[in-house]
Amino acid sequence: MNRPAALVAQGPDDVCDFTDSRPSLRLGSSGAAVQQAQCYLNQAIDAGLDQDGDFGQITQSATRAFQQCAGIVVDGRIGAQTWSFLSFWANAPGAPFC
Repeated sequence: MNRPAALVAQGPDDVCDFTDSRPSLRLGSSGAAVQQAQCYLNQAIDAGLDQDGDFGQITQSATRAFQQCAGIVVDGRIGAQTWSFLSFWANAPGAPFC
């Protein structure tokens, strides 16, 4: 497993630019924050998600895969910890990592 080593701050150089909002997301969530998460998942682990803003079963499965790869709590939800790891991994040189 190849994990990111350098931090790239969110902002104008962020690889995904749907929104700066970081609400808790789960199965059934929708909107720009879900698109942001889907974009991050695609960048961080090459999840191959449609960035459609629908947090369905496929996005939940990709979230679980990312959480397992990152060594964080695997619950299929995107809360503060998962957002932090997602934005870090997606913006780190060398992505995707898993």
